[in-house]
Amino acid sequence: MVTHYAYWISTALLALLYLSSATLYVVKKDWVRQALADLNYAAPYLVPLMVVVKVLGPLAILSRVSVPLSDLAYAGTFFQLLLSASAHLGVRKPKGALAAVLGLVLLVVSFTTQNIARDTASPYGAVVATQQSNP
Repeated sequence: MVTHYAYWISTALLALLYLSSATLYVVKKDWVRQALADLNYAAPYLVPLMVVVKVLGPLAILSRVSVPLSDLAYAGTFFQLLLSASAHLGVRKPKGALAAVLGLVLLVVSFTTQNIARDTASPYGAVVATQQSNP
């Protein structure tokens, strides 16, 4: 039962983090473009793509229309959060990496507990759960 709560709370918070970030990208375009330019990214090309990714990723995870698509969304989210954290650390702005680190923690909890909380199991979630139970 605790695992069900851990899955749904972490997944909901991760989706909220991503959807609020996508909203920020749309509402404060100039600020976001400047922030991405400060991280040495090509903001005009990246912002529209990131809005789409930050909306569709959580939707794929929450809706779970397809387990492979959900697993792909988990992988994409993992790499995006990892790159975000490393970009902020690379320009010596560790406070900017805090949201990405929080997102990574939520993502790991969500991914590792998904097979217990969902009816259709992910083959990759089972591998992670087995590795965690065998020290």
